[in-house]
Amino acid sequence: MDVLSRNNVVITGRGDGPVLMLANGFGCDQNMWRLVTPELARHFKIVQFDHVGTGQSDVSAWSEERYSALDAYAEDILEICHELDLGPLVLVGHSVSAVFAVLAAAWEPGLFEKLILLTPSPRYIDDAGYRGGFSAEDIDELLESLDSNYLGWSESLAPVVMGNPERPELAEELSNSFCRIDPAIARVFARATFLSDNRADLGRVSVPTRVIDVAQDVIAPREVGQFVHESIPGSELVTLDAVGHCPQLSAPAATTEAIAGFAARDG
Repeated sequence: MDVLSRNNVVITGRGDGPVLMLANGFGCDQNMWRLVTPELARHFKIVQFDHVGTGQSDVSAWSEERYSALDAYAEDILEICHELDLGPLVLVGHSVSAVFAVLAAAWEPGLFEKLILLTPSPRYIDDAGYRGGFSAEDIDELLESLDSNYLGWSESLAPVVMGNPERPELAEELSNSFCRIDPAIARVFARATFLSDNRADLGRVSVPTRVIDVAQDVIAPREVGQFVHESIPGSELVTLDAVGHCPQLSAPAATTEAIAGFAARDG
């Protein structure tokens, strides 16, 4: 199967510019970047794609056996890079895609010039000496709710993820994005995401990395951003004065600046 069709790869921006690959988080597709790509495209060649099972990807390529682990999504990123003969490039991973970026860079560091991890979380469940933001009971309840009533789950989770209650259109957009995914695929993806523990992988990253978190994020609290920063050797941490887990929608100008400023910087 053609990798580029499988993942609905779309290339825009400056043809001779440095390559910036954007990887979206759980329940979303590449449309989530639409408010930051116009400015980024003035300076970079932009590579976007949809994870298999979401957006305009080839759903026939999805299987529970393969995509019940996060490794498969990182492997897809590497396949896209190889197919397009990209690299070294700057990979931007949002939310769970930040974990995919960490894994991909740990496996093939030579492909990546830099990583930018936007609201990352290597583990959502609190643990001894670690605050992920949720108890094990919270996550069990979240997954049980998804199993029993996916539409209701989407409508209730989206406002929590997005924050910014004074801007309900943002949560509505995210809810609609959740609802476009086959519930069977969403269940597998959600379990792989919310039950993962990739804290040990952070120390394997050897390329320059910027961690971007936001001032108020229920899904990935400030402690998580600090943990990721402290766990990746030589990384830097930037905190946006923003609210919600998706600053590329809620604070696009600040997010664009944080991405472009690091991606374009020498060294």
